[in-house]
Amino acid sequence: MSKARLDTLQSWYADDQHDKIVEAIEQLPESERDYEVVGHYGRALNNLGRYTEALQQLLSVEHQGIQDATWNWRIGYSYFYLHQWEKALSAFEQFDRLEPGDADVNKYIEACSDFMVRQAAAIKEIARVPFRERDFSQFWETSDYADKSYVEAPPTAEMIASIEEELGYKLPADYIWLMQQQNGGVPVNTCFPTAVSTSWAEDHVAITGIMGIGREKDYSLGGSLGSRFMQEEWGYPPFGVVLCDCPSAGHDVIMLDYRVCGRDGEPAVVHVDQEAGYWVTFLAPNFATFITGLVNEEVFDTSEQDKLHDLDKVKYAQFSSLLQSLCEKAAGIERIEAVIRNICTRIVDGKGYFAFHADELSMLMYDIQFWLYTGSNPEVTRAHYLAEYEKMIAFAQGFSTGGYAPDFVSGWLDERIKQGAIVDRAGVLSFTAVAREQLVNKLTAIESGLGD
Repeated sequence: MSKARLDTLQSWYADDQHDKIVEAIEQLPESERDYEVVGHYGRALNNLGRYTEALQQLLSVEHQGIQDATWNWRIGYSYFYLHQWEKALSAFEQFDRLEPGDADVNKYIEACSDFMVRQAAAIKEIARVPFRERDFSQFWETSDYADKSYVEAPPTAEMIASIEEELGYKLPADYIWLMQQQNGGVPVNTCFPTAVSTSWAEDHVAITGIMGIGREKDYSLGGSLGSRFMQEEWGYPPFGVVLCDCPSAGHDVIMLDYRVCGRDGEPAVVHVDQEAGYWVTFLAPNFATFITGLVNEEVFDTSEQDKLHDLDKVKYAQFSSLLQSLCEKAAGIERIEAVIRNICTRIVDGKGYFAFHADELSMLMYDIQFWLYTGSNPEVTRAHYLAEYEKMIAFAQGFSTGGYAPDFVSGWLDERIKQGAIVDRAGVLSFTAVAREQLVNKLTAIESGLGD
């Protein structure tokens, strides 16, 4: 391939246009795909998550690449994300022999070694006590929330077949068996140790609950907040099934990953991080290993430090420029910033962390943000407000919850409209005069209770 064309491929790589690289190379005759072109092809396939195809291409030039550090990096990457740790480790170690001291390669070497140790321990544990012979009588937490949001009736054969057809994947046999004991819920142990850091923690991920097989509950595979919803509305990758939601309220999930095994095989369990560009972190080779590897949150308990951090944030962190501007224009409450900080301090005191959900104080914060925003933007529509909402607190720097669940905000809005507190006039939303007065009176009462 000419230098100009190679430069174009490199430019596309720099712009993350890996699909263009694949398309261009696939249009070339086999006779024109030399070692360098195959390297570009393999790298692009890796970056598109097509690891099996990348591996096939890179292996076709193995005799030329075995002494090339770059080739070893690329094939090690393929093996790593195909969960073939020994082969990945061998490739990365060869890279290190050819070009010692690369920090990224050293991280992969450490991760491969750690995964191999963990996997060997997990296999030994499953062999010691087979999955279906374990005592799951204390596995599930009993709570009204779990019953309302997760727990379905035991799945029938017809329901299992229907959900599998809808999702396009055969569900793991051990998952089906466990759901036949209790169909979804919140486990007592909600943390899974990891070999690498994630958006949740340096050494583990956490789950909120495990989705059951059904469609009745919000957090079931076919429910309103289930697997298809998370993929279609939140953009999670279509390589499997969303199995567990996480405490981030949508910004990371646990998935069954069928890329290696195919739609009818035994999927791995992975963590997918939306905030990091849907970054995938391997957790376990199968469902049974994932379940038996769950540990109690007390093992990683940092709640006291987290609460102190969030208390400090809500008391002293700087407001976003948008929220600060809206507060300065607020009519009727002189110390609105202090009122907001007071309410949010009470939220952190109650929850142990800073987040808005569907509780009374969170609903009040939704009211305040809408009141502030519409006070300066009287012609706001639903779509416009929901788009602007995240800029006030949710994704702000400093005074921020660090994320939010859109369903909570739209649910609050629907509830206020249903109550008649917010009216929709030709698409324009606003509080009624009565609702506005009631809110200002409530905030005035809070303000009057504040010290100097």
